[in-house]
Amino acid sequence: MQINERVESLRKEMSKAGLEAWIVNGTDPHGSEYVSPRWHTRRWISGFTGSAGTVVITHKEALIWVDSRYFVQCADQIKGTVFEMRKTDGPEASSPEDYLQKTFSNNEKVGIAAETLMVSAKKQYENLGINIQATEDLLDHIWKDRPQMPDNPVEKMDDDLCGLSASQKIEEIRKLGHQNNEDYHLVSSLDDIAWILNLRGTDIDDTPVFLAHLLIGPKDVKLFTPKSRFKNVKPDCYSILDYEAVTDELSKLCNVTVRLNPERINMKLMNALEKAKGVRISTGRDYSTDLKAVKNSAELEGMRIAHILDGVAMVNFLASVKSGNYDFTEVTIADALAAERELEEDYLGPSFSTIAGFGAHGAVVHYSATEETDIPITGNGLLVLDSGGQYSCGTTDITRTILFGKATREQKEDYTLVLKGHLALSSQVFPKGTTGHQLDVLAHQFLWQRGMNYFHGTGHGVGFRLSVHEGPQRISAKHETGEPVTLKPGMVLSDEPGIYKEGKHGIRIENLVAVTEAQTTDFGQFYTFEVLTCCPYERELIIKSMLSPEERRMVDEYHQWVRDMLFDMVDEEAKAYLIEATKPL
Repeated sequence: MQINERVESLRKEMSKAGLEAWIVNGTDPHGSEYVSPRWHTRRWISGFTGSAGTVVITHKEALIWVDSRYFVQCADQIKGTVFEMRKTDGPEASSPEDYLQKTFSNNEKVGIAAETLMVSAKKQYENLGINIQATEDLLDHIWKDRPQMPDNPVEKMDDDLCGLSASQKIEEIRKLGHQNNEDYHLVSSLDDIAWILNLRGTDIDDTPVFLAHLLIGPKDVKLFTPKSRFKNVKPDCYSILDYEAVTDELSKLCNVTVRLNPERINMKLMNALEKAKGVRISTGRDYSTDLKAVKNSAELEGMRIAHILDGVAMVNFLASVKSGNYDFTEVTIADALAAERELEEDYLGPSFSTIAGFGAHGAVVHYSATEETDIPITGNGLLVLDSGGQYSCGTTDITRTILFGKATREQKEDYTLVLKGHLALSSQVFPKGTTGHQLDVLAHQFLWQRGMNYFHGTGHGVGFRLSVHEGPQRISAKHETGEPVTLKPGMVLSDEPGIYKEGKHGIRIENLVAVTEAQTTDFGQFYTFEVLTCCPYERELIIKSMLSPEERRMVDEYHQWVRDMLFDMVDEEAKAYLIEATKPL
């Protein structure tokens, strides 16, 4: 069945259900960014393979909204289908909510799968006057070979590596709930569940989580997930019930207060709670989300080790690339980096699908090379290489822009401007209570002065052997909704400004950094960042005269640290490259 046929089949199901529109948000019952194949719904209905976007299908139109990371990719992938692309940021920005509000202003029914509609999203639709209907998933009627829910085995991480046991984390959550008179905690966020229980899984590619719901009570803990996962792991402080049993258990609660995160609890679960007698709902971010974001000393040490191991792989890889002895395409160079990482015994797999965009493809922020789009890396040009690894002790995410051949003056200037913003952010000292939003301008400033900009976030949180995108911390120009999230020691974020010139080139530089204490003065406590990523910049793209003496010092000190940390660990044939790549500017 082709894309247009799928849309027509869906419209027939919409007619049967009395719906004027159907929303596909591409998430799963847990509000996940990355999902298992069963919930590749956006991809199946539209052909767009990006990790974010909202589809709205009416009886006359098929629309998909994406952000600036995916403008070029989405336009290319929906070409020749009934779909039209709309943009959620930039000068032509619009939103699916505005469209639905204007198009269906007479109380027409708009449908969405109840298991993928989060409580907060339903309220937002209703506040806009949209008659949202949380129903069964209509795609089940037309997606004949839809994958089943995964039930892969879980792995127990050592408590020493995690810094705290599952029991200790659960007690901390109970204490926080007790302060707010909460009896139960319903957790559906997959990385939160994995972190709380010190378990990891393989249900979603590149993100070591497993599908489950967790109900923490005053005296017991219930994990709703297939029992077949636990053949090699003995549950300690929790009992295991079937995944689908969660609704029955929730409906049996009586005269208690349940804490939940409305952004991660779906309407199927909420409907079950509403059937229970005397249940009061307390809403807010999961306590575990904030606890997880602030890495403890054991987790931070694991992240440091993971980045050194990743740095070894990166330098060995870059040395082979710079040797000129190999011919690459975008696909094969990503494969070569993966093969280098796999030589490390603590490497478990990628933390996301590698982005390798050469030349004009580098201007596509989240470009994904395929057999159809793959091009050889030849001649003069820049390669944006964004990749990461899951290690037994942590998660990495790194972007380097690599020069092939000779660079133009424009490419060097663009790279140096991006580097200046990258350095400004990572070296900033800031007072306690500062948010990422307040720091974001530091990374943009030098581009703005030249009339240039980028529209993606500057920094996202990163988990401890968990999701490469972790909240609540972030560094972004976009205003935060709800209570602002201040940066705290132990939080790990990315520092990744860039510039993208469609049809020409893209540039992005990304390190991961950890918030750390800087100093205490009469004016209070101040923080700064510890750089975790350990890999040289592309020195041939740096215009030294555009850097201040302080910026040159920062680059030289960083490169000295990289050389000191990695020299004895990299391959013999990579040492000459490492010395050259890290010599003083």
